[in-house]
Amino acid sequence: MMNLLLGWVASAAALYVVTLVVPGVRVNSITATLIAALVIGLVNATLGNILKLLTLPIGCITIGISSLLINGLMFLLAGNLVQGFQVDGYLPALLGSLVLSLVNWALFAVLKQDGAKKDR
Repeated sequence: MMNLLLGWVASAAALYVVTLVVPGVRVNSITATLIAALVIGLVNATLGNILKLLTLPIGCITIGISSLLINGLMFLLAGNLVQGFQVDGYLPALLGSLVLSLVNWALFAVLKQDGAKKDR
């Protein structure tokens, strides 16, 4: 349970970094950041995975570019669903989803290393 909460907070921190780096992505409060991180995760885990499965043949042809486009759409959808989290169009959504993925990857790599050190 603690890992789930830590992952959620790390994702919210990554989303905050996105708002600092990507113009056109804004968040109004910490609460909106936490909710937006949760919604982005849920939307990607449900609708995003369904769309990726349906577009699998296109994904094979485009070497995964369609997956990036779908992630941008899911980011834009989350911006429309969460009050206090604003995305000004598809290009900021696409860039935001890319930056979010990179920052999440880096944060989770650090957290994983930190957890491995505690296990010793």
